[in-house]
Amino acid sequence: MGSGKQTELSLRSEMVKPRTKGGMAGRFWNFSDLIQQVSAACNLRPPASSGRNRSSGDLADYCGTRDQEAYKTHDEDEDEEEEEVMGMEFVVMTEVFNAVSAMTIAYVSLQEAHNPWDPEKLRAADVAVVGELRRLGELRERYLRRRCYGGGSGDMLREAVVPYEAAIEELKREVKARDMEVDNLKEKLRSIIGETTSGKKSWTSLSRRKVNCITQVPAAPAPELFEGAMSGVREALDTFTIVLLSLMRAAHWDIAAAVRSIEAATATARRISASSVIQTQRANAKFALQSYISRKVFQGFDHESFYMDNGLSSVLSPDQYHRDCFAEYCDMKSMDSAELLNIQPSCNFGKFCSNKYLAIVHPKMEESFFGDLEQRQQVVEGRHPRSQFYRQFLELAKAMWLLHLLAFSLDPAPSQFEAGRGADFHPDYMESVLKSPGQVPSGQVVGFPLIPGFKLGNGSIIKARVYLVSKN
Repeated sequence: MGSGKQTELSLRSEMVKPRTKGGMAGRFWNFSDLIQQVSAACNLRPPASSGRNRSSGDLADYCGTRDQEAYKTHDEDEDEEEEEVMGMEFVVMTEVFNAVSAMTIAYVSLQEAHNPWDPEKLRAADVAVVGELRRLGELRERYLRRRCYGGGSGDMLREAVVPYEAAIEELKREVKARDMEVDNLKEKLRSIIGETTSGKKSWTSLSRRKVNCITQVPAAPAPELFEGAMSGVREALDTFTIVLLSLMRAAHWDIAAAVRSIEAATATARRISASSVIQTQRANAKFALQSYISRKVFQGFDHESFYMDNGLSSVLSPDQYHRDCFAEYCDMKSMDSAELLNIQPSCNFGKFCSNKYLAIVHPKMEESFFGDLEQRQQVVEGRHPRSQFYRQFLELAKAMWLLHLLAFSLDPAPSQFEAGRGADFHPDYMESVLKSPGQVPSGQVVGFPLIPGFKLGNGSIIKARVYLVSKN
């Protein structure tokens, strides 16, 4: 103990000595040097004596031992934390390398999609590259967040797995919904096949799904239903004519030449001043085009299948055929035509749509509209395109098919008549598309017919629509 006190006194004397040149007295003392000197002094003390009572030196030795144990524990914690950080960095770097490799592959696919040009492959590769870039950004943010706020590699892995688990659950829900939809369609298809009789397709099972609207099914066919269906045909015909005319103008067609061609096709033995007809038609090309479309869709209306086959059901068993036609009308009225053709593309209605489309839309016309004949090729093969133009055509085809079903549901059936070109105007049987009945001047004749008229069994008349021109 004496030597310890002597050392402490010598240390204190050294500390209070003034700064002089040379020797230890001239040295500059800082806080770090003081700590080192104190530590050296403590190490010079002898070991503590054993006994029940501890002296002041024994207490200092005890405290020094506890401090060393604390330092040792702290060092071990730092080693464990360093190992955990290294593990975290290893996991992150592995994910980074995987993401960079995937992005490289996706970028190579993106370059390959340019030559030859493949839009679908290009879009898929672009999505893959963007996805991997986002993944790298997420890894960077997660790594920086962990470096700043701590956290083990286990927490990081759990955080990385969470979004993938959510995506898996979403995919499972989507697959389940798709499976239910497929089962529903299979059930509908089985019902259609089971209810097919004598080449007539029953729409009972499909009619339960109302696509357009929910309507009341009439109890029996009536002339009023036929009049309403005729209004639907006129509306659909007018809409499709506008669509077709807009496409002709967009394709830079010579509308006047097209009108002259239509006018020549509808010519009869009775001649009219050609100059007046052409001059009028230039301002009303819509009606000339509508006349052309109407003539095509009404062709074969008097036959039970539009002459698609040689069926004689309406002659051999007329009562049963009337009931079948009206049942099909009730089932099909509220259905979406595109959905129906998607399930049963080769039904009678599907054949009717294919025949009328090929008759109305000429190959040169379709090629000028869309640049190719892809839609026509699909129709020839018995398929039905999903384009907006074809869907618009299906609205007209459905309206005409419903009118035809009603015509063969009524007893007696409506009788069709048409005003020929050059015929005198009769307000009881005709209506002008340009003027109301009371405003038609005398001396007007039919320039060309637009829509035929019908005489119903109850004596009512559905007037034929005509385009009038001056007789002189």
